[in-house]
This record gives sequence, C-alpha cells and structure tokens, in this order.
Amino acid sequence: MSKGVQIALGASVIAVLLGWYASRSLEGEGAYRYFQTLGELRAAGEVPGHVRVHGFVAQGSISRDVAGRQIHFAVQSRPPHEAGTEASPLSVAYGSLEVSDMFKDGAEVVVEGRLDTSGPVPVFRATNVLAKCPSKFQAQPPAAS
Repeated sequence: MSKGVQIALGASVIAVLLGWYASRSLEGEGAYRYFQTLGELRAAGEVPGHVRVHGFVAQGSISRDVAGRQIHFAVQSRPPHEAGTEASPLSVAYGSLEVSDMFKDGAEVVVEGRLDTSGPVPVFRATNVLAKCPSKFQAQPPAAS
C-alpha cells in the first residue's frame, strides 16, 4: 500500500471518528446546552426534561432545610440591586446542602434540573446550582481600630 493511500485512509478514519464524536456530543443528557432566561422558560410553558435556567437569587429567599437536606430559594430575572424583589420569582428546591461560597442573596446563578408543575405552585427541582464569580473584585475597607 502506498504512502498516499495510507494517509488518505488515516485521514478518513479520523474524520469519521470526529463526526461520530460531534454527533454524540449534541444528543443526550451530557450534551452541551445553553441556558434559558426566566422569561424564555415561562414562555415555553411546560418543559419536559432537563433544562438550565439563568437568573439572580432573590433577596432574603434562601432557606436551608437541614433535616430534609435541601436548600430552597427564589430566582428572579433581574439583579436585586436593579429591580428589588420581583413579583413572581421562580421557586427552586435544590436537593443538597453543598453550594459554592459565591451562592448568596443577589448572586447570579444558573440552575439545572426539571420544572415540577404537579403542585399548586411550580417548583424548579434543581440537580445543580452554578453560582457566577463576580466579574469585579473590590478590596474590603480596612477594619476600624
């Protein structure tokens, strides 16, 4: 077999493997997915399956249920320092007590999970909470002596 045929065969195998990998990456639970805004989630109505939703933690909404090993909080579409507390934030129940240090009131978050509409109030059952690191860090003022 000549070198040209070997190179062409090797390049063909690599192209097929890359195509297979790309097609597998675009489907299934582990696929790369963009997040939706709160408005997009509400406009979509009932969403079957796993979704990502972007928002901001509503001021004073974080409560930890240590016995139930859950954290409950609300997500709103605009930052609390701009919009205050919105009238209809999304209720979120996260099935873990472990969250990032960045998770606090007003934090920008992306929650992953499913929207549960079986109860009287829709609740987003989060399987993962991603808190965004602030884009600008500021030094703390020196402590008064």
